[in-house]
Amino acid sequence: MKVLKLSLVAAVFFVACSNNPKGDKATTADAEAVESVDGETLNVDPATSGITWTGSKVTGSHNGTINIQSGNVVLNEGKLAGGEFVIDMTSLTNKDLEADAENKAKLEGHLKADDFFAVEKYPTSKFVITKVTYKEDGKAEIAGNLTLRDVTKNISFMADAPAATEQGFHAMADFNINRKDWGVMYEGMKDDLIADEINLKVHLMAKK
Repeated sequence: MKVLKLSLVAAVFFVACSNNPKGDKATTADAEAVESVDGETLNVDPATSGITWTGSKVTGSHNGTINIQSGNVVLNEGKLAGGEFVIDMTSLTNKDLEADAENKAKLEGHLKADDFFAVEKYPTSKFVITKVTYKEDGKAEIAGNLTLRDVTKNISFMADAPAATEQGFHAMADFNINRKDWGVMYEGMKDDLIADEINLKVHLMAKK
């Protein structure tokens, strides 16, 4: 009987881990101090910036978008050196259920409720860059403090962040975070095996 229980626990753990959405997992650590950086400051354009999210579970997955409310980037010789942006959590929207208005509304309401992102209490999230390291292949490793549900953690991930052009600065990143690091947990749905990781695809545009 003990062997059977251990096997079941192992199976549940394996399924939960393997069911995470595709994406490189961001490194997560304690929040870090933010140092001021010098350079050219450009305002983020909310109309051409945004975040696409994907969450999964054993029975499937859902995806949608979240708007970037405001922000700025600091450029040093055209390359990203610092900045921050505010995320409008009230704008969280589901996209894969658009043909099913009732279930779309239920899912959005659930994600915005206290079980998940509690957007009434925490209407915005924030990301503040703490360090940028450019690699030989032109990509950049970006580290920054992500505040979600009033919990701040420093995350590090790779991004496409080429030098700015006459039109402005454009960056894209694709990574996973573990929702539990920010207290995003729905205890009432253990049997549904919601994946711990959420995939975020960030598209950032700052115009001159």
